Amino acid sequence: MAHVLDAFALTAYFEKEPGYEQVQELLTTAASADRRLYLSTVNWGEVHYVTHRTYGLEQANKIAHIIASFPIDIVAVDLEIARQAALCKVAHRLSYADCFAAALAKVKRSTLVTGDKEFKSLEGEIKIAWLA
Repeated sequence: MAHVLDAFALTAYFEKEPGYEQVQELLTTAASADRRLYLSTVNWGEVHYVTHRTYGLEQANKIAHIIASFPIDIVAVDLEIARQAALCKVAHRLSYADCFAAALAKVKRSTLVTGDKEFKSLEGEIKIAWLA
């Protein structure tokens, strides 16, 4: 089964927050098996922005370099993902960036990996792997 990582999951990984071990296991499994991990360009940008805001541009660039080495397909937003994100935003109280993670999971028929409780309202629409 393929997985979509949101910014919450990657931030948890880099900050060693609760659930980082689950993300680490997904990365290890993806590197050694035929498992796909996806990240939207919008959520990549969110990780970069949060890291830059908190730790500065140099650290944000280091994290970007590390992400580039991971077995993650970074997916550009196309019209279908943008449409799904817009529909998500209309129907749910999520940030627009979070809607792109949900949209990517829907389009790729993948499990969304997150610890962000705002995704609870989407449990009936997409499969979610909750970070603990």
